[in-house]
Amino acid sequence: MDRVAEILAEASAEVVEPRFRALAAGEIMEKAPGEVVTVADREAEAIIERRLRELLPVPVVGEEAVSADPGLARALHSEPAVWLVDPVDGTSNFIAGRPDYAVMASLVRSGRTVAAWIWQPSTATCFTAELGSGAWRNGHRLTRSPAAGEPAKWRGSLKSRFLEPEQRRRLEANAAAFGEITPGRNAAGVEYPDLVEGALDFILYWRTLPWDHAPGSLLVTEAGGVAARLDGTPYRPEAPGCEDGLLVAADPAAWERTRDILLGR
Repeated sequence: MDRVAEILAEASAEVVEPRFRALAAGEIMEKAPGEVVTVADREAEAIIERRLRELLPVPVVGEEAVSADPGLARALHSEPAVWLVDPVDGTSNFIAGRPDYAVMASLVRSGRTVAAWIWQPSTATCFTAELGSGAWRNGHRLTRSPAAGEPAKWRGSLKSRFLEPEQRRRLEANAAAFGEITPGRNAAGVEYPDLVEGALDFILYWRTLPWDHAPGSLLVTEAGGVAARLDGTPYRPEAPGCEDGLLVAADPAAWERTRDILLGR
């Protein structure tokens, strides 16, 4: 666990942090319509991939590598163990000079996330989780308390960008039952820790790219929260395009209540 945390922090210090608020125009590229990447993303992924393979020689499914070759994500289903890597989670924030970004990795065995790491360079904070062994922040055990009181007191986030317009309208209307709805911070590696530490009581994601959600979902569940598909199935990392919809909440009761409210049940 400690060596992977070191790998992420080292890669961040080598090629990510020196470019924060210092990116040249030619270091920002569009990899797909509406999707940007930087030279920091690509260089960090290459460093992390090489060093993770030295630690455990299994396939590495990295966000930028999959962008170039989508077939690489099949390893999540075909291989007994896989590393997942998001070299700069929150790239749009990174480009804009906002500190809400993270460097993330997770280890998946037989389709289940068994270890996770989230490095937040701006605050030098490392979140880790290991299946069955708990969630940690800079070595201190994390436990998420149940959501307090009634839904009218809860604070949540709806990530509705990829929803159909009618779905978005319906969910946003139902969400009026909650105390506060925020747009989120455009980085799963910041939002999941926010929920564990009590700044949020629930988050509804729609598109669930595995490198974005495997680390945070394990952090949440190991801290006592819930990360599940809307049918109640526990989250498992899937190749892009396989499954959509993921509700994360502070505790099982809050998860059930949030789902029922959002779906109008």
